[in-house]
Parts: sequence; structure tokens; C-alpha cells
Amino acid sequence: MAARDIASLPGPRGWPLVGNLLQLERERVHHTVEQWAQRFGPVFRIRLGPAPFLVLADHAAIGAVLRDRPDGFRRPPRLDIVWREMGFSPGVFGANGEAWKRQRRMVMAGFDPAHVRAYVPALSRVTQRLRQRWAHAAEQGLAIDLQGDLMRFTVDAIAGLAFGAEVNTLESDEVVIQHHLDKIFPAVARRMLAPYPYWRHFKTPADRRLDGAVREVNRSVADFIQKARARLADSEQRRARPENLLEAMLLAADAPDSGMDDRDVAGNVLTMLLAGEDTTANTLAWMLHLLQQHPAVLQQVQQEVRRLAASSGAGQAHVFSHDEIDRLDLLEACIHETMRLKPVGPLNVLQALRDTQIAGVRVPAGTMVWCVMRHDTVREQLFTDAQRFDPARWMEPDQGSPSATSAKRVSMPFGAGPRICPGRYLALLEMKMAMAMLLNSFDIASVGVADGSEPREVLSFTMAPAGLVMRLKTRAA
Repeated sequence: MAARDIASLPGPRGWPLVGNLLQLERERVHHTVEQWAQRFGPVFRIRLGPAPFLVLADHAAIGAVLRDRPDGFRRPPRLDIVWREMGFSPGVFGANGEAWKRQRRMVMAGFDPAHVRAYVPALSRVTQRLRQRWAHAAEQGLAIDLQGDLMRFTVDAIAGLAFGAEVNTLESDEVVIQHHLDKIFPAVARRMLAPYPYWRHFKTPADRRLDGAVREVNRSVADFIQKARARLADSEQRRARPENLLEAMLLAADAPDSGMDDRDVAGNVLTMLLAGEDTTANTLAWMLHLLQQHPAVLQQVQQEVRRLAASSGAGQAHVFSHDEIDRLDLLEACIHETMRLKPVGPLNVLQALRDTQIAGVRVPAGTMVWCVMRHDTVREQLFTDAQRFDPARWMEPDQGSPSATSAKRVSMPFGAGPRICPGRYLALLEMKMAMAMLLNSFDIASVGVADGSEPREVLSFTMAPAGLVMRLKTRAA
């Protein structure tokens, strides 16, 4: 069959000049495009302004595109422009070409299994601070702002693990770095979809607040780097064996012919803070919501955690070791099932770097390709009872369902190919550590929205549950 042109594909009707842009509500853009995929099929076209977009909702085609990076596809050029205009240097997430290759090598060195295992004591300390915060809420009968507390946890964790910095947001209700970080991703998403870059000519109050947040975050990042350089200067042992990701990145940047400097390091510090905060925290929040809706699964995973803690002779305040965390198979299955149903990255937009073909469609160089990540993951043809939260499907193959290995080819929350998320194992460790603490130390009284409605999926740069609160009870001895 001859390849088709993008113009010949089906798609929603648009307006002159702006195309389909005005049909996309920023916080629900993923819903709209998912609905179009249901209507027009797994390969269709949209137009945002003058530019045609090829939209892919087929997991095999998406996987092929993701694996053809960085040579065949890159992140949208507009992301780099927006990022730099805000005052940041792109890290490994936004970099492309040779810059990405240099930064990827630098970042991956900090995420090897030996380093991740070495991070566990620091992560355990942060997890215990979260436990103390939630114990206070349980004793006082207070509702917990679930997403807010989890973002505090993830910021503290990534700052300690990656930068050797004690950023204790869990024990502070003052204005902390998290409050500034929370303004950045929504601003990036807003500017990426804006039909006109108005902020270059005048600033709204929100833009001025963003400028203040950027200054504070850059000041914090510079402080991380300065302190890390001081530690390296004072310790020959640290220079030989850096103790965190930031120290390793600085040493790599200082190597002859590295092609990197402190701006590249700063870009990756910010990338780790933002990516480590939003994605992990939102997945944990969605998982707690789904577990509350499925009490039988909640009971099973709670039993798994408590049996493991009891076998060590420890009580409700048991601190789980790396080896113990590795044995929580059902808990890990719950994480994968959450990411299948509620991927915090429900879309991925890329640009073709060369003429190619995708799913039988001719794609000229420069074409934007919009990947819909949650189309096939909830298809009945690929998952039995696809809308149901069923972690067991990630442990043993069911009749008519893919094995866990096959399921991971359909569900790609961390991406695929050479640009797969470098921090995925650390993210899983953080999630399992926090959930093991919660399930062992507390009973969950409720998780939900105050008015009893289903939490809305709100897309800023990642997809978050709006308004989730949790109430805990201290576990009976």
C-alpha cells in the first residue's frame, strides 16, 4: 500500500489561521486529543496555527518514534525557546543532539544501581520525616493535602539524593523552594500552547510571579552548586568517589574537553528537581486514590507490606531496607497499574529531524508528531477489563491479557529507547519507600475530593489529581 500524506488523514475541523488551537483547553488538552483518537482512529491529523501535526495513538508506532531518538526525532524547538526565555539552561530533558548525548552520559553515571542503593539511607530519613508529619495529622484528625505533602516529600528526597542538600520542606510551613517550583511547569505548558508570545511585550501578574519564582529557584540551584564545589575542594576522597549526582556532574563538567560548564549542570539540577517532584508525587497521589476505590487490593498490598515488616521483628515504625523494598512485588505492580490508567505524562510531542514514514504515513522533516500515551493502555483488545484497576495483570499473565513484559511495551510511562527516563529506578524506589511506610504505619480512613466527586485530571506539564485529601488513622498496636 502506498504511503499516505498527512493532509489526506482524517481529523477534527479547525478554524482559519488557528486551526484546532482554540479547541484545546490547556488543563484538559489530553482529554480532547484522546477523544479525537476514539473518533478518528489511532492515526490522524490536527493543525495548531499553520502547522500540521501527525497524531499517533497506536503503541507500536509510538514506540518506534520514541526509539528513533535522538537521531530521528527531537523535543519541540519551542520548548527550548520557552525554557531559555524563562531564564533556564536546558538539562537532559530538553537538550537535543550532541548536547543531549554529553549530558546523558553525565546524568546516567549517577543513576547506576550501586549509586541508587547508596541513596537508600538518605531516602529513609526523608521518609521518616513524612511519617512524622502524617502521624501528627492522624493524631489531630487533620485532612492531608495529599499532592502538596507528596511534593514536599519528593523535593526533599531528590534534593538529598541528587544534590547532597538538606531541603527540609516536610518540617516547614514557610515559603520553601517547592512553592516556587510549582509555578514553573504550569507556565511552560501555558506558553507552549499560547497562540502569541505576549510575555515578550508585556507581563501579567502571573508572569511577574513567575519571574520571582525563577529568580528564587536559580538562586537555590546556584547555592547547591556552590556548596557541592566547596565539599569537593575540601575532600580528595569525594573527588575520587563523588557521593551524589551533583558532585559527579561537576567533576564531569570539569574534565578536559567535556564541553560542559556550570550552566549545563544547573540545567540538570533544575530538571531533576522538577521531574522528581511532579511525576513521582502525582503517581503516588493517583495510586492512593485508586487503592481507596479498590479496598480488596488495598488490603492485599497492606498485608504484603505488614508481613514483611513483621518478619523482621520490627513494629509500625519499621525502616525498610533496599532488599526489603525489592521484595514488595504487589506494591510495585500497583505502581505500574496506576501509571497505565493515570499516566502523569499522557502526551509526548516530538519533531521529525528527517523525512521518514510512520504507520504508513509520509512524514517530512520538521513535522510535529503528537503521541497519545493513554489510548492503547486502556483498550479492551489489549487488556482484559481495561478500565479496571488490577495490579495482578503485572504479575502473572491472565487469559486473553498480555504478560507483564508485553504490557510494558504498551504502557510507556517513562518513555522508551535511548531517551527513556534516566531516573525511573530511583522514582520506583521513592514510591515504594513512601507507600511501604504509609501502609505499615497507618490505616487509611479516606482519600477523595471534599465534595465526594471524582478528582479531575488537571494537566499542567504533568497530569495531577485536583483536590485530593487524605485522612489517616494511627494503626492499632
